[in-house]
Amino acid sequence: MLTNETHHIFRGELALVLAVIINSFGVVLMLYSGSGISAISSVPYAFSEVLPALSLGTWTYIFQGVLIAVLMLMRKRFVVSYLFSFVVGFFFGIMIDVHEMWISLLPVSLPLRILYFILSYVIISFGIALSNRCQMPIIPTDLFPREFSEITHIGYSRVKISFDVICLAVTACMTFFCLGHIKGLGIGTVFAAFTMGKCIGIIGEKMDKKVAFTSFLSTHKLA
Repeated sequence: MLTNETHHIFRGELALVLAVIINSFGVVLMLYSGSGISAISSVPYAFSEVLPALSLGTWTYIFQGVLIAVLMLMRKRFVVSYLFSFVVGFFFGIMIDVHEMWISLLPVSLPLRILYFILSYVIISFGIALSNRCQMPIIPTDLFPREFSEITHIGYSRVKISFDVICLAVTACMTFFCLGHIKGLGIGTVFAAFTMGKCIGIIGEKMDKKVAFTSFLSTHKLA
């Protein structure tokens, strides 16, 4: 449906489901490409390698719980919507484990690995831009940079890039000191960390010109 401003209106609930499915797939696909895991999942990945009793998906929503706690401390109050965000993050972690169960069925070759990285980069960037606009609670790893930016009044792209780089540094230190070598980080990981924030911003700006979202939590009304 179109608004008077010729924006296409989409349901935020459906957008959120789509974002969770494609973002979790993008994370697993980037790791499968051999270029390294995405920055937002690098810390849970490091924990899953150092402490493998728990899966990557499980460590993902543990890490997301920590991010939610940090945001509440920064807000200096209990934020109910953040708890809904954690629930979304829980399902995100489950979907990561689901995708890991079948991803090995994809064929592997050098050209395909390059293609998988490019696809995962675009998928994750699009998924984060989508989730940032869906008018619904979003996964904590996407929520954290957005809320941190709002609280500190620092530009989103700067916050996102800084957050990703810090995640990479933590992952490098954990795997190096605990495993004896750096694991999970590759040239693709570093490239994504320093550029994905900008890419998400560009996709978001283009999205804002064409679409808008409404949900049961938003104040937007369908025309």
